[in-house]
Amino acid sequence: MRRASSNLVPSLLSRTIAAASSRSAAASSSFPASNHFLQSALYRTSTTTGGSNNHRRFFSSFLRPYTAASVGVAGALITSLAATSVYQEALAKEPPPAEALPNDVVLYQYEACPFCNKVKAYLDYYDIPYKVVEVNPLSKKEIKWSEYQKVPILVVDGDQLNDSSAIIDKLGQKIMPKKKADENVEETKWRQWVDNHLVHVLSPNIYRNATEALESFDYITSNGNFSYTEKFSVKYAGAAAMYFVSKKLKKKYNITDERASLYEAAETWVDALNGREFLGGSKPNLADLAVFGVLRPIRYLRAGKDMVEHTRIGDWFTRMESVVGESSRIKPQG
Repeated sequence: MRRASSNLVPSLLSRTIAAASSRSAAASSSFPASNHFLQSALYRTSTTTGGSNNHRRFFSSFLRPYTAASVGVAGALITSLAATSVYQEALAKEPPPAEALPNDVVLYQYEACPFCNKVKAYLDYYDIPYKVVEVNPLSKKEIKWSEYQKVPILVVDGDQLNDSSAIIDKLGQKIMPKKKADENVEETKWRQWVDNHLVHVLSPNIYRNATEALESFDYITSNGNFSYTEKFSVKYAGAAAMYFVSKKLKKKYNITDERASLYEAAETWVDALNGREFLGGSKPNLADLAVFGVLRPIRYLRAGKDMVEHTRIGDWFTRMESVVGESSRIKPQG
């Protein structure tokens, strides 16, 4: 089970123990143990044949409030454990039936690509094992075989799927057709918002200035498929190029303040949750996975740290990290 970041379980535990304490206090008030009773119990001697029975009856009455308190605390603990179990069940992954899982899944990607990360969030959440081929963005030699020259490309049992949203839809139809049929208007709306708005505010933020552009390309070159000489040239040349590209993107998408646009997008998403754990309710839906996927590569860059610090999105993001859990990526042998 993954880490549960919500305060639901601790708050339930506090409330149930408080309730048990109240019940115990009420029980105690019905059976007062005064100093006189204590002295009688401790120092009295029996001079009659029935004295022993009288003592047993007295101690039974004396201990009754403490027994009630013990039962109350035990009940509180049982209730809290039940609450924990319910919450863990809510955070449980939803793997498709074993017989529906594809035999061979290969993702052609750039490690830092938001659309590629959207597909990976889907694969990880549904525990679909997949192999990764990191594409060199300069030569693209790894996808020379494909007429479609963008990433992500997902090859599922020999069938090529292109474009992140289409990949998720088509794969979902293969492995969980009922779940795709259940997609509602709200879910579709926010999936489109991710593709048409959220992704466009990311580049102007991660390439906002020279320092952040270098930070981003350090991540890209460290995780990408580059030779040693390419890493050096791509890091500095790429950072400089993307710094200027980001300025064009700002103009294209009418962004005047990069951080303000990112914070506004994060707050818009939290407002859409409307107090729910996830947009899907107790479990993430495809919109949750899409937002999480595109934000995951920037989360620990300066832009992502600022976003979490200055908006309310952090709690939701942590819940998503917990429920998506470890990657189902198949690591190369050797």
